Amino acid sequence: MRQTTIARVVEWDGVGLHTGTRVRVSLAPAPADTGIVFARAATGGEAEIVIPARHGFLRASARATTLGLEPGVRAELGSPSSGSAMQVATVEHLLATLYALGIDNVRVRVEGPELPAMDGSALPLVAEVVRAGRAALAAEQRVVRLTEPIEIRDGDRSIVATPAERLQVGYSIVFDHPMIGRQTVELCDLDANRFENEVAGARTFGFVHEVEALRAAGLARGASLDNTLVLDERGLLNEGGLRYPDEFVRHKVIDLLGDLALIGAPLRARIEVERGGHALHHRLVEAIIESES
Repeated sequence: MRQTTIARVVEWDGVGLHTGTRVRVSLAPAPADTGIVFARAATGGEAEIVIPARHGFLRASARATTLGLEPGVRAELGSPSSGSAMQVATVEHLLATLYALGIDNVRVRVEGPELPAMDGSALPLVAEVVRAGRAALAAEQRVVRLTEPIEIRDGDRSIVATPAERLQVGYSIVFDHPMIGRQTVELCDLDANRFENEVAGARTFGFVHEVEALRAAGLARGASLDNTLVLDERGLLNEGGLRYPDEFVRHKVIDLLGDLALIGAPLRARIEVERGGHALHHRLVEAIIESES
């Protein structure tokens, strides 16, 4: 199977979920073996900062996946300036979309510190990638296959990857809230169509009691009922209700796919997650990369 890129440039803008700043994003075609790279637009005539979407460039994972360069590190197509311009945050929804839709190589230019939240789901991003089209490249696609299971446990949290011919996901979450409780989703043969129709529309979620602490920590400053499912102690504050009965766990699958994209190649495996999150996903990605080497 050949590698792919997009067929044309597409652009959009929006507000960052955590910073609350207006951000503009563009996707452009990239040559074979480029992978997904983020070009953080610089100011004052400085070169763009180019950050590969690979696990080695992971800088934070508490509430979102953040990629960046260490001070003094030069990237292949640019050089760092300083501070936050050396990183780009909240990349997981776009990475999940590119991963699920089978786009191997693309240059993502970001004018701002993080990607826009859009409506809190990956569905608007699916529309942008479909609008960009798809182009086959001459080089063969590299695929990662497991030769043995990988299991990571952390108390009552776990993530297990076992060999399989196609990507399969079983994901469970548990929250002490009447609208969530325990939710489990099973997605076999998770391809582009299943992603668009059964996963991409699931929105990020949060709780009213967390808002003050998050904003004090410089997070969730762009969060609103337009881009986040917000829960108080009784129920959901958003008008219109849920898109799926189990929307909360389906959103976790988006996060998982975005984090698996940091492997740098499509993974053929069955992934089972219990009470997961970015940190656990990233530990699996690191273990897979180490097993490859």
